[in-house]
Amino acid sequence: RNKTQMSRNVVGDGDMASVMGFSGFGKKARTFDLDAIFEQTRRTAIERSQHVLGRFTSTVRCLVVILSPSESSSDSDSDSASDSDSELIGPPLPPQFTAKDDDDDNECLRLPRRPGHADSTASSDEDEEEEAQDEDDDDNPVKKIPDTHEITLQHGTKTVSALGLDPSGARLVTGGYDYDVRFWDFAGMDQALQAFRSLQPCECHQIKSLQYSMTGDVILVVSGNAQAKVLDRDGFNVMECIKGDQYIVDMANTKGHTAMLNSGCWHPKIKEEFMTCSNDGTVRTWDLNSEKKHKSVFKPRSFQGKKVIPTCCTYSRDGKLIAAGCQDGTIQIWDRNLSVHTKFHCRQAHIPGSDTSCLSFSYDGMTLASRGGDDTLKMWDIRNFRKPVNVATGLTNYFAMTDCCFSPDDKLLVTGTSVKKDEGNGKLVFFDRASFQRGYEIEVTNASVIRCLWHPKLNQIMVGTGNGLAKVYYDPVKSHRGAKLCVVKSQRKEKQAETLTQDYIITPHALPMFREARQRSTRKQLEKDRLDPKKSHKPEPPVSGPGRGGRVAAHGGTLSSFIVKNIALDKTDDSNPREAILRHAKEASDNPYWVAPAYIKHRASVFCSIELRHQQPESRAYHYFHGF
Repeated sequence: RNKTQMSRNVVGDGDMASVMGFSGFGKKARTFDLDAIFEQTRRTAIERSQHVLGRFTSTVRCLVVILSPSESSSDSDSDSASDSDSELIGPPLPPQFTAKDDDDDNECLRLPRRPGHADSTASSDEDEEEEAQDEDDDDNPVKKIPDTHEITLQHGTKTVSALGLDPSGARLVTGGYDYDVRFWDFAGMDQALQAFRSLQPCECHQIKSLQYSMTGDVILVVSGNAQAKVLDRDGFNVMECIKGDQYIVDMANTKGHTAMLNSGCWHPKIKEEFMTCSNDGTVRTWDLNSEKKHKSVFKPRSFQGKKVIPTCCTYSRDGKLIAAGCQDGTIQIWDRNLSVHTKFHCRQAHIPGSDTSCLSFSYDGMTLASRGGDDTLKMWDIRNFRKPVNVATGLTNYFAMTDCCFSPDDKLLVTGTSVKKDEGNGKLVFFDRASFQRGYEIEVTNASVIRCLWHPKLNQIMVGTGNGLAKVYYDPVKSHRGAKLCVVKSQRKEKQAETLTQDYIITPHALPMFREARQRSTRKQLEKDRLDPKKSHKPEPPVSGPGRGGRVAAHGGTLSSFIVKNIALDKTDDSNPREAILRHAKEASDNPYWVAPAYIKHRASVFCSIELRHQQPESRAYHYFHGF
């Protein structure tokens, strides 16, 4: 019975194989040994590697024999003993291609140098000198300052108090005391260096600060009012912060600032968050998506616990700390998530009463630079915040927004100096971070240097001055894009024909009677206009003298002079008042429009009174006393 069942199964499997197109039903699955497979693969790889290495070694030996056959034949006997123990087959390598280490006897190959370069001692000395000079340039950060070329952007005639450059370095935005904000596009400008847009986002308030966000799509505008604004890249309004209630004593309970703003900046990591400080004694953080209320409030306090005014504020490079410089000379630093107590507090950073104009963190996040209104520049280590690490004095500062910033390699510290009118030139001063020595100076212009910005991607320095200029310093070799894009474009010359002719409106679907004749060329149109007596009419010259050709000269062209002239020329004689009135009697009787019916009965008395006026004075007195 079992054999019969098995035969039936075999027949069934064969039929299924013929139907399905493949066989193998009922067979046992094959097993694989993974360890054996891996071992076999490893051995195959080793054999192939040895085979390739042997072919490479034989090729190198053939090259050696071709390059120096005499040396190989002369030294074959001396090296035969040393190569007898080796497994290499073929002629021995020449001495210049073989070397033995002190520790072991392994052989190594040296590639030949270019002819005339290996054995030349003079060229090697020159190379060593160039390498030494390059090393000195690398060690000296002053050599990396891009100041060989400059361009000047004319913002206006008043102080440039704000500068902002987007992260990509494509657009620059400037703001000043003239309430204007100008947009400059390096890729779109030519040698004329004209701004492509100018606007007044805060009306009659001076611009205090401008900064692009970390993504470069929006701009923070801080002005002299209590409400900061956020604009997009083209200058259109995105957000305006709410104003707080100035009658509330506790500033933490208001929704926004209640006094003039002093400074502001974006968060370096969170693109929707920014910060502002104000004369109401608070530092507030905001969310771009929530303009109805601030995000958090930080209240600087003096040693006695009184309110002090923050004049500048900034984030640390990682965005975890918030620093503010105050009018009482203190620098206070908070943890961004803890707004009650300060994390670092220096009580005598600058002279009390002087406005700390700028705070800037280094790229490593350990050093803080402060520019004071007491003509000093100080560098602090936040890990030991009691005393400054270095101090530089004699840096005149007349503005509450004078900048200081670090170089992209973190080795230099830059700030500007202020001067009075016609008393010298404003300078851009560079300090070595390690020694804090004044390493380099740039005389910018005969006005104060207020804003300075060193862009890390472009390696270019932007400067804002007190006479309405924004200068860009760059180096054609060390700098990238930015100002280099616009200086190579020639200034576009405006054709005179374009200003004389009118714009031609093309209406292809208009009716023939309304369709204008198409202009073939500008020159032909000008010739046609010249033949037209109206279009080619010469303008009348100005009038000189009492008047000419019916035009008024001495009397002027006002309405009063016109009336006086017409009154003087009027020859109508109204000497007889009775005739002057009666000549309108017929028209008044035919069309009694102005005379009401109540006065018709008294018309005779009116005429009698007119006759009485023309009688003798004696008769008029008689009628008067006798009750006329």
